[in-house]
Amino acid sequence: MKEQYLIDLDLRRVPSLSPDVVIIGSGIAAISAALVAAEDASVLVVTKSELKESNTYYAQGGVAVSLDPADNPEGHLQDTLVAGAGLCDEKAVRKLVTEGPARVKELIAWGTPFDRENGEIAFTLEGGHSHHRVMHAEGDATGRAIEVSLLQKVRGHPNVSFLENHFAVDLLHKDGVCYGVIALDVKSGKFIKIEAKATVLATGGLGQIYRETTNPEVATGDGMAIAFRAGAVLEDMEFVQFHPTTLYLAGAKRELITEAVRGEGAHLVNAKGERFMVGRHERAELAPRDIVARAIHKEMAATGATNVFLDMRHLDPALVRGRFPNLVQMLARYRLDPTKDRIPVRPACHYMMGGVKSDLEANTAVQRLLAAGEVASVGVHGANRLASNSLLDGLVYGHEAGAQALRLAAGSQPTFPEKRVRPVLPRDDLPLDVADVRNSLRSLVSRSAGLVRDGETMTSALQMLDFWQRYVYAEEFTSVAGLELQNMLACAQLILRSALKREESRGAHCRSDFPATDDAKWRTHSFIRREEFE
Repeated sequence: MKEQYLIDLDLRRVPSLSPDVVIIGSGIAAISAALVAAEDASVLVVTKSELKESNTYYAQGGVAVSLDPADNPEGHLQDTLVAGAGLCDEKAVRKLVTEGPARVKELIAWGTPFDRENGEIAFTLEGGHSHHRVMHAEGDATGRAIEVSLLQKVRGHPNVSFLENHFAVDLLHKDGVCYGVIALDVKSGKFIKIEAKATVLATGGLGQIYRETTNPEVATGDGMAIAFRAGAVLEDMEFVQFHPTTLYLAGAKRELITEAVRGEGAHLVNAKGERFMVGRHERAELAPRDIVARAIHKEMAATGATNVFLDMRHLDPALVRGRFPNLVQMLARYRLDPTKDRIPVRPACHYMMGGVKSDLEANTAVQRLLAAGEVASVGVHGANRLASNSLLDGLVYGHEAGAQALRLAAGSQPTFPEKRVRPVLPRDDLPLDVADVRNSLRSLVSRSAGLVRDGETMTSALQMLDFWQRYVYAEEFTSVAGLELQNMLACAQLILRSALKREESRGAHCRSDFPATDDAKWRTHSFIRREEFE
């Protein structure tokens, strides 16, 4: 398989670094990996923005873990398997729920300020859970509290250094082996070569390929795209989770409204004030996310509305303000008071269940390349992620990636055998409006690969994306916006190809032309790799 790169670069003419381990990303999985690998190896953390800018930082609801004495890992495992709609890897889930408590106890020891009631850790209930097992911090700012705690722990570590504002353009790869990464200094526009004994991908998700998403601007699928170009296997890319409740106001950002709001008793109602989840699922508003999101979609279609409402007005105002201070503050910017006003909401892209296929030790199909967190697919989430399992996934498998990187770091330093890397296609001087293509891409993906899909629409969209690729890939970018666009295009194609292949409805993947779940044929993972298209 011929090596694939986006740039034409003479590696002899760029500065180079040689840490034992290079970690791409700065969220919960990345920093967890760094802390473990740094026990006896030099670690370089590379992130395209500031260290804190990650999906982790914006996570609200909490981290699901069976630390309540009345709870147990087996119950957590069963809830995760049910939500995953038949596609979870039970071994991966068991590792998650059994090792998770130890990882969360480390966070507590490092000073993460989880909320307490009467001196004990407070647990709340979220969709799909049979027990109150979701820990939260600072009310509804759990991700921020964890990220701050992790960064305080890793900053100043003698074996860890950081490259902020450096964009990972491509992995250094040859014959199925990863040697490190080529990064672009966002501020100077200069490239740097980073060779390492182990490379950890922890770049997060791809929500920005959708027009409406809860993800931050940095979530453009970079890790999945660069791994795909390097020859890694991508798994279950059709399973994109839509969070049921994001703020829907004209001109406003699609702000996430945590599921914990419904866990504390908020209702979903239509314009007439009628609860529509009662009778549709035994857990009503606390059904798994795919069920709630599609119920909202169906309610909107039936009434011609652009949104439904989250109603908290029957809850104790002191509870609302004390438990959800950030939500109250955010809504106040739009002159909404959740104790008095219904909140207009609708689903938006939230999380990728699939990603770079990895095993229980974070290994991928590319030697010396590890993956953890949302960028990876270890089999924990199946076809539909259980609420608040994502932070635990980052903790457990980030820790595992760090341990595996540490083992690789004990060996010799491999040297990349090439002096130059070359682009995918010959370059042309194209007058390309990157912002326009990006906006068009996001609209196309939202229409074709959203909550409800069909073969005809996806086929048409994929043909359009394949056509765009001919000239987008023929442009050599030295800007983050241009490089992100190429990665977003690659991820959009991967989602649509995978979704077209799966001719059934399961979990977050719903097809109007194949509405039934077909266990006999499709209770299996989907895989996609670059060599299939060469």
